[in-house]
Amino acid sequence: MISLTDFVGQVFTVGLLVVLGIFVVVVILRSIRIVPQAYAGVVERLGRYHKTLQPGLNLLVPFIDRLRPLVDMREQVVSFPPQPVITEDNLVVSIDTVVYFQVTDARAATYEIANYLAAVEQLTVTTLRNVVGGLNLEEALTSRDNINGQLRVVLDEATGKWGIRVNRVELKAIDPPASIQDSMEKQMRAERDRRAAILTAEGTKQSQILEAEGRRQAEILKAEGDAKAQVLRAQAEAEAIQTVFDAIHKGDPDSKLLAYQYLQTLPKLAEGASNKMWIIPSELTEALKGITNGFGLGPSAGRAPGGESRTEPIVPGATS
Repeated sequence: MISLTDFVGQVFTVGLLVVLGIFVVVVILRSIRIVPQAYAGVVERLGRYHKTLQPGLNLLVPFIDRLRPLVDMREQVVSFPPQPVITEDNLVVSIDTVVYFQVTDARAATYEIANYLAAVEQLTVTTLRNVVGGLNLEEALTSRDNINGQLRVVLDEATGKWGIRVNRVELKAIDPPASIQDSMEKQMRAERDRRAAILTAEGTKQSQILEAEGRRQAEILKAEGDAKAQVLRAQAEAEAIQTVFDAIHKGDPDSKLLAYQYLQTLPKLAEGASNKMWIIPSELTEALKGITNGFGLGPSAGRAPGGESRTEPIVPGATS
């Protein structure tokens, strides 16, 4: 049989082994640290900065090294609540800002500043008031890129010693007072109405100018067309007369034919309702003389007593 002393010794041995096992497990767990990607860990040895852990598996000295909370090394976006800012013309505007920054040095972000988020917020507010305070309302509303650039330069310079890099600063909204907004809307509406009236007047003027120019061009073209038509008609008539003239001379007509054609032309002189009387020219007697001579009549035909030709009025439609 096992004595009581041996039993107690065995129990004590087992308990000691269990304690040693637990101690070894704890030591191992405290020695191994796994840091995720895009994070960094600051290690303090006996209360002082020792090193910065990189992503991956890292080993520490148990009970001597202490790992502080991990620092996020990714770019962060922080939107600050609206801040009242007084412009140069003593108007209070509410401005929302968005800051894009990134921790580049985990040691500086841990030991150089107690709370870098609060520091960035307060620095943004004070810098924004300094920049916008030198601008009037219109400049503040139209110079966002300029304000963003000035804020980024000042913040990046001030936060460099904290291990922080400010990449961008954006003004999300600039809200002037309600009364100023109403006045601005009325001003913009009046400006749009003025521009619309100007554009309408210019359109009407241009339309009238184009219409007048079109009428002038039409009149010019019409006059040119009439002139060319008259020239062409005159040329055609001249060519026709020349052709007839040439044909007559080529045919060499005698006096009988000419007298006959002359008599055929005389009735046309009486055409028309307004013709009441017409005068027979003295050449008619010569034409009649030629006809009578052609038909063998005496030479005295068609001549008045006394041997002189005379002109008599003849009423259209009368018979001789």
